[in-house]
Amino acid sequence: MQRTPVARSWVVMMHGGFAALDWGNGLYLDLTRGQFFTATEKDVSHRASDADLDLLVRLGCIEGYDRLNVYLTSLPEPPHETEKS
Repeated sequence: MQRTPVARSWVVMMHGGFAALDWGNGLYLDLTRGQFFTATEKDVSHRASDADLDLLVRLGCIEGYDRLNVYLTSLPEPPHETEKS
């Protein structure tokens, strides 16, 4: 199974207590549910720590991590904006 590396700095903990991948432009991916959602920087509690990432490994949300990257099994396609008429 191929692992997809993402920059460790993109994995954040939200004030709601769950981990998310910062997709940019206010779009986030909930790493426990696999769903995209919108949020602001004010909704982010902190960048994921080693303890946070260890828990995500135990829960099966990520494959692993190192100093620079977090490894995901797969990444869903982000939602596409519908064209406005």
